[in-house]
Amino acid sequence: MRRIRRRARALPFRKIIPNMITSGNILSGILSMILTLQGHYQPAAWLILAAVFFDAMDGKMARSLGGSTEFGVELDSLADVVSFGAAPALLFYAVFLWGWFGIVGALAAAFFGLCGALRLARFNVCHLPGPFQGLPIPAGGLFLASLVMGGFSLPPALAGLLAVGTGLLMVSSIPYGNLKRLRGGNVNRLKVAFMFALTVAVIVTLQGKATLAAMSIYIVSGFFHFDWRRWLALDAAELDDEAESEA
Repeated sequence: MRRIRRRARALPFRKIIPNMITSGNILSGILSMILTLQGHYQPAAWLILAAVFFDAMDGKMARSLGGSTEFGVELDSLADVVSFGAAPALLFYAVFLWGWFGIVGALAAAFFGLCGALRLARFNVCHLPGPFQGLPIPAGGLFLASLVMGGFSLPPALAGLLAVGTGLLMVSSIPYGNLKRLRGGNVNRLKVAFMFALTVAVIVTLQGKATLAAMSIYIVSGFFHFDWRRWLALDAAELDDEAESEA
């Protein structure tokens, strides 16, 4: 019997870079959970924001270097489950829901994490061009973390309602703007400058509460079917042509 040796093809370094950035996403989520268990809630919340940065950069880097790999797609989903599902759920439970009616608080936090996993699974299997269907899990996780960043004191009943409601938004069919594939050549620079100035003003004014304000605006925009990508684009027809080519 002849043994057939299969040689694994070497992965080009340009394909490895996005995975290294995704690893930063996972690391941020794991460190966030460790800090939560140690009672350092504010740093744990800010690490979830850091994970959002890594999540945005890995896809951008993959597209600029010639596309993602199957390995990278799977790694990205696993990273999102950790950083935007498990880490925010644990943090939110520790800060607002600990011991609420026995295990009711734990179930509310776990429900959020479960919906996040379902949201990712649906996205991987049924991803359609155009707006996201349902609240993206990074936005959901960052919304819960932003309540901790802002130093809010929430009644457990309200906190449980927010955790469950955010989870339901993730598995809903409400459209949310998708900025990931907005090309630099098709961007209204005046609107981008306005958004940048507004962001700086909000950060200076609200400081630690600025992230909550941004996430709240994004969540509400979905109910009005506001497409951020189309609003920021110079040529909406180009987006339609791109969507048809992806379909």
